[in-house]
Amino acid sequence: MLYPWQNDDWRRLNAERQRMPGAWLFTGSAGIGKLAFARHLAQSLLCESPQADHQPCGQCQGCRWFASGTHPDFRLLSPFADEEEEGKEAKAVRKLPQIKIEAVRDVIDFAHLSAHRAGRRVILVEPAENLNLAAANALLKILEEPPESVLFLLVAHAPQRLLPTIRSRCRQFALDRPSAQAALSWLTQQGIADPELELAHHGGVPLFDHDPELAALRQQFVKGLGLPNFAGMLQLAEMVDKNKQLSLLQPLNWLQKWLHDLALLGLAGRVRYYPDQERALSALSTRCDTVQLMACQQALTALAPFSQHTLNTRLQLEAVLMDYLKIFAGGKAG
Repeated sequence: MLYPWQNDDWRRLNAERQRMPGAWLFTGSAGIGKLAFARHLAQSLLCESPQADHQPCGQCQGCRWFASGTHPDFRLLSPFADEEEEGKEAKAVRKLPQIKIEAVRDVIDFAHLSAHRAGRRVILVEPAENLNLAAANALLKILEEPPESVLFLLVAHAPQRLLPTIRSRCRQFALDRPSAQAALSWLTQQGIADPELELAHHGGVPLFDHDPELAALRQQFVKGLGLPNFAGMLQLAEMVDKNKQLSLLQPLNWLQKWLHDLALLGLAGRVRYYPDQERALSALSTRCDTVQLMACQQALTALAPFSQHTLNTRLQLEAVLMDYLKIFAGGKAG
């Protein structure tokens, strides 16, 4: 399926079908629907009765196979093969962080087979930056000399992390972010409560896992950040620890965005992620020690790679929140 804001992107891509490359690289912000777009393209290429504007018919044998995930001429290479969309807020589930060489070897073998339906074979890699070095080098070799009638679709949220040689073997296609109006319209249609606030919290992109209970916990956590004191920070850490649905990842993400808004308010007089907390942020910005704020951000960055590991969440979060308190150590405690 295409999302409503992707129609212009679809027309742009269709204009290039006459000179289809051996590999596409789809880029853009996480949460705008790059994977859905690539899958729609794959289905359209495997459809046996494409409609106007190259839309898949949804009725032929190829489309039925594709919808059920059993098309013999399609392969998805991803460590998140069970996810419907990229860029959604991570849950407290540990997942394979990399695409390994064994998986790449499997799709290379697939690429050298004859097409089941005597047509094109399509291999989708997502997110391509999750290829480890050995897997990336193996993929590069087949991208340099792709078999006939095989098309690679690479989706990358951070294309700068790809090998430059892989990027050079692909035709890059940057997908547009939806406008604020289009994103809000989508969220409203999905029945999301407080769509403006949720859109702001997710950086203006509309595709994310929405859990009302998690949103309520986030709101409680953020309100606590607005009243920084020693006892309050300990209570926040205890609250997170008691909610087993939370990993360390979520509160670190909430705090990182809060610090971003604190810094942005001081530099540009506006907030991005928490517009409903602008009054509290404004009060704190007058007491903010910029050096300590940067130190807290650095501590968060250092801890982020371990946020899905089996750590003592409460102790780790307490340590970070103590760093947060230092930002206001020169002012009066809240």
